[in-house]
Amino acid sequence: MSKKTGKRAARKPQICIVTVTGEDTVGIIARLSVAMAEDNVNIVDVNQKIMESTFVMTMACDMAAATLDIKGINAKLDQIAEEMGLQITLQHENIFKAMHRV
Repeated sequence: MSKKTGKRAARKPQICIVTVTGEDTVGIIARLSVAMAEDNVNIVDVNQKIMESTFVMTMACDMAAATLDIKGINAKLDQIAEEMGLQITLQHENIFKAMHRV
């Protein structure tokens, strides 16, 4: 924090996209939100739907102030995916956009 302004220095956002699919169950959003908050990852946007019985979610997350690097967050998400029977992918925003460009 700057002593002069009392505010934290602005960091350039490092946006990553998390995609989640799997059988809809109670607690998916809560579990992922808590996991992200534990490592100081800011969720900046969420889009979630249930398609028939399949849960589908995308989250845009700012990793600029994260306490773990992308590899560490990915390992944590892999563990959650295994425990909850989900497919979870974390990609840098630029890679996500390149893969989904028409």
